Amino acid sequence: MNEDIRIHSWPCSYYLDTSKQWVSGKLSLTPVAIKFTADKTGELLVNFHLSSISEIKKESSNLIFSSLTVLEKSTKHWFSSLQPNRNVVFNILEHFWREQLLSSQSAGAEAAALQSTKGKELTGLLTGSQKRLEDTAKVLHYQGEQFDNIMRGLNKIEGDMDVADRLLTELESPSWWPFSSKLWKAPLETKPKETATVSDSKNQEGIIIRIPVIITHRTDSNVKPGKLTLFASGLEISDCNSQVIHRFELKDVDDIRVHTPYEISVRQRFIGKPDTSYRLLSAKMPEVIPILEMQFSKKIQFLEDALGFVGATKSPQVDLGTSIWQAATGLVGGVLQPSSPVGGKEGVDDDQVQLQKQEKISQEEAKELKQILQKLKGLALETEAELERQDEALDSITTSVDRATLNIDKQNRRIKRLT
Repeated sequence: MNEDIRIHSWPCSYYLDTSKQWVSGKLSLTPVAIKFTADKTGELLVNFHLSSISEIKKESSNLIFSSLTVLEKSTKHWFSSLQPNRNVVFNILEHFWREQLLSSQSAGAEAAALQSTKGKELTGLLTGSQKRLEDTAKVLHYQGEQFDNIMRGLNKIEGDMDVADRLLTELESPSWWPFSSKLWKAPLETKPKETATVSDSKNQEGIIIRIPVIITHRTDSNVKPGKLTLFASGLEISDCNSQVIHRFELKDVDDIRVHTPYEISVRQRFIGKPDTSYRLLSAKMPEVIPILEMQFSKKIQFLEDALGFVGATKSPQVDLGTSIWQAATGLVGGVLQPSSPVGGKEGVDDDQVQLQKQEKISQEEAKELKQILQKLKGLALETEAELERQDEALDSITTSVDRATLNIDKQNRRIKRLT
C-alpha cells in the first residue's frame, strides 16, 4: 500500500515554537505519518512517523482553547482551530496511531520469532492466501444456500400453479362432465402440504472479519469509534460496547463507495424518507475491501483516489482458487530447488547462486508449506465445484422463472375467458 496516500486533511493552526506564533495551514494524515503544511509559504513544518508518537491529548489553557497536542518523542506539537472540530480530528488520529502501534508490535514480535527466514515468509504468505480463500468459500456457501431457497420457492410456485390449473379445468368443464368432483379432490389427495424449513442462518453463520472503524452517520460532522463486522449475509456496524448501530443485509445495500483504500461509505436508499448512509474509516479497511468487492460486485464503486487499489486487488472470481494454487506451488517450487537456473537460463552468475543458496528452507518449513498447499488445493477445488454448482442452479432458476411466467400468462387468459 502506498504510504504517501493522504487519508484526511484538516484546516487548522500550528504553534511554531521558533517564532512564537500561530501559523495557519493544513494537518494531513497518511497511513504512517502526520504532516503540517503552511498555507502562505507551502513549507512542510511538521513531518513525523506515527510510531514516534507517545501521546495524543485534547488540551486547553488560558490562552489556548480547544487544542490538540501530539507528543512526538520529546517534542510537543500544538494544533488549534481544527475544522470541522477537535473531536473528529482526535478520534481519527488516535485510531490510526493505535493501529500503527499494534501493527508495529506484532511485526516486531513476528520478526524476532521468525528471524526473517525465507521459509517463514512463504508460510505467512500462504497462510494469508488460505484465510482469504476460506473467506471466499464462506461467502459462496451462503450464496449457494440462497440459490437453494430460491429453487424451493420456485418449486412451491409450480405446485400452486398445478393446483390452479386443475381448478380452472374444473371451472371450464361442462356441468354434465361426470369426473368434475374428482378434479376438485385430486390436489388434496395427491398433493401433500409442503412445510417450509426455515433455518436460523443469522445465529449459525460465522464472522468473516471484524475491524475497528471510525463511524460517520450520513453527513454528520461528529464521528465515533466502533466496529465493522462482515458476515456472509451482510455487514453490521456496532459501537465500542458491541451494541449494534445498524445491520445491512445483502439485499439492503444499494451502493458502496470506496473513497480511499481506508475509507468507504455504505448506503441504503428509500423513497419518501432520508437514505441510511454510513461512512467508515479504518486502518484495517484494505483487508475488508476485497471481500466487499466479491460480495457486492455490482454495487461497489471505486472513486478516483481508490482506483489504484482496485487494480491491485481485483481478480476474476472464477480463477480465484486456481490462481492462488498455481502461484503458491510455483513460489514454493522455486525455493525448494534453489540450485536450478532462474527462468530456465544457464550460466547464472555467482551472486545469483549465492542468493539462492541463502534462500534454502529447512525440512520442517518445507513440510509445513506442503501441508498448507494441500489445504489450499482442497479449498480451490471446493471453490471451483461450488461455482459450477451455482452456475447450474442459476440456469435452472432462469428456466423455472421463464416457465412460471408462461404458465401465469396462460392462466390469466383462461380466467379472462371464464369472466
